[in-house]
Amino acid sequence: MQKNVLVTGGAGFIGSHVTAHCMKMGFNVVVLDDLSGGFEDHIPAGARFVKGSITDHELVTRLFDEHKFEYVYHLAAYAAEGLSHFIRRYNYNTNLVGSINLINESVKHKVKCFVFTSSIAVYGKGQLPMVESLKPEPEDPYGVSKYAVEMDLEAARHMFGLNYVVFRPHNVYGENQNIGDKYRNVIGIFMNQIMQGKKLTIFGDGTQTRAFSYIDDVAIPIARCVENPAAINQVFNVGADKPYTVNELAEVVCHEFGVKPDINYLTARNEVLHAYSDHTKAHSVFGDPTGISLAEGIARMAAWARKVGARQSQEFSNIEITEKLPDGWGLK
Repeated sequence: MQKNVLVTGGAGFIGSHVTAHCMKMGFNVVVLDDLSGGFEDHIPAGARFVKGSITDHELVTRLFDEHKFEYVYHLAAYAAEGLSHFIRRYNYNTNLVGSINLINESVKHKVKCFVFTSSIAVYGKGQLPMVESLKPEPEDPYGVSKYAVEMDLEAARHMFGLNYVVFRPHNVYGENQNIGDKYRNVIGIFMNQIMQGKKLTIFGDGTQTRAFSYIDDVAIPIARCVENPAAINQVFNVGADKPYTVNELAEVVCHEFGVKPDINYLTARNEVLHAYSDHTKAHSVFGDPTGISLAEGIARMAAWARKVGARQSQEFSNIEITEKLPDGWGLK
């Protein structure tokens, strides 16, 4: 008998890949997504799609009652660290309160494992390399909301026995990314700008560093963790090991599209300058990563992006605080 699993955010970028890998594992997948950042055509054939929000606790309750999920993969979130300063109510309602709706029902329905996609944003700045043993010190509301959910999961385990696995990915890219979102996902932003004949925009001088993670190095461990006893009730950094500057990234993306970098440097944002994490723990439990280099991963994503074409950047319409809003993010 197939196991019923819930994937929240399954029409989104990472969620659609996790859904695909869950189906390969023989799971019966229900996808819950409000399509605020995802696309229905990203959902793999065979998965049941329910359009709705994790903030709708009555809907969440009905789904748990109907399907008796054994596993919950929670990926639904609005993952814009920089923007989260200016959409605090939206951030906490979506990323924290919505998560609690899922945790409540998971406890009530005796879910075997709750898989949560957190973020390295929980670490804050100045803690390099980011290792799971460090005390999280998030500096933006997005990171605060993610760490709050992590703490709630630990509390739920102690009180009710709800098993969990927490992943802290970072700077993930690949096919199905929302390249029309101008607030996050720099690789998608670059590709979208190139295909529209626009200058690339970089906040600051481009010397900030990130380790850009190809989707397979993130989605595969997330999907498979529920069948790995060593992963249960653990927290894992997951993603690429080698950091690159944003300037170096621009060179790689432009080379793939056959253009020379034409960059518009904007005023630096309030963000962590250097961010990369240690993945020793994940490698010891899940094995070696795919070995896909940045150049190869960019080539795969670029091939997909050319097929789907450029997408018009959408303005976030619910900005709550406009003071100190970064260049290019203002309301029109």
